[in-house]
Amino acid sequence: MKDAVSLLPIVAIAAIFWLLIIRPASRQRKQAAELQAALSVGDDVMLTSGIFGTITGSTDEHVEIEIAPGVVVRVVRAAVASVRREVEPAPETAESRSDDLPDAEEER
Repeated sequence: MKDAVSLLPIVAIAAIFWLLIIRPASRQRKQAAELQAALSVGDDVMLTSGIFGTITGSTDEHVEIEIAPGVVVRVVRAAVASVRREVEPAPETAESRSDDLPDAEEER
């Protein structure tokens, strides 16, 4: 019984390590793989180097990205960090407008 209790801190450290490091990293790798598999021609992307461009062609392992008019580079799919999507701005409400907020002097 004493031996089992002495192993408890080691098991607890291993469980914490798994929960805080291994599990989130594997989830992140899975999301990156799904993103890279879903790439298609016309997507605006950002590469891991920070370069923005538009996909003009793709194969199983590579994508061709136009980074400037007439400048096309070929990179591996794993170099694509994110896909840029245009987000519609939220409708402005009276509470969110800064011109409706009273000045500090008006409150006094």
